[in-house]
Amino acid sequence: MLRPPYPEEATFVRTDTWRVLRIMGEFVEGFEELAGLGPAVTFFGSARVDPSDPMYAAAVETARLLGESGFAIITGGGPGIMEAGNRGAREAGVPSVGLNIELPYEQGCNPFVDLPVEFRYFFVRKTMFVKYAQAFVIFPGGFGTMDELFEALTLIQTGKVHDFPVILFGSDYWRGMCRWLREVVLEDGKISRADMDLLALTDSPEEVRELVMSSARERARAEEEARRASRRAAGDER
Repeated sequence: MLRPPYPEEATFVRTDTWRVLRIMGEFVEGFEELAGLGPAVTFFGSARVDPSDPMYAAAVETARLLGESGFAIITGGGPGIMEAGNRGAREAGVPSVGLNIELPYEQGCNPFVDLPVEFRYFFVRKTMFVKYAQAFVIFPGGFGTMDELFEALTLIQTGKVHDFPVILFGSDYWRGMCRWLREVVLEDGKISRADMDLLALTDSPEEVRELVMSSARERARAEEEARRASRRAAGDER
């Protein structure tokens, strides 16, 4: 899609027009499938993590704890950390969502996904990850994981989405990046100290649950205060 058309490709206008309709169709399908999901947490992390890896077990436990607290779990639907997140959701008995991307070299959804949604376009899939999540939990991963991490931070920083927890799990893995952000990016004035506060770092599934629950409680309080202010402004003091 991102390759520009060559001059001799006279049909590109028609082709791109139909591609736009397909993109719109993916948005519609995603909205329809996930609209009734309820509170959810999105998990990111490497597809290359084996079930014997301690991070796999940590992701299962974290997802299970969040599920028992009433949160559905959303992942990319693939293997590794994604599978672990869906497995924890299955153990907790909450919706286990897999937003799978069509790739020529990766398999389909893992066996622990209860609600699969297929996407061709990364940017449509990214929208679904953010729109229906109340928190991101980021386990060790590669370029795709980094992409989702920094896109979420950018959306929060610029006010395009509500501020929600972005939790880095695995301090040994993420510590060097966080140090670089503080000592280089922050010191050079490219981000603010408040931007650094958007990130939480932990090795504890229980702490992840508490961070997410605390944020959910704070959001609920803020929404109730907003409703009360609206009623007062309308002259309804009930």
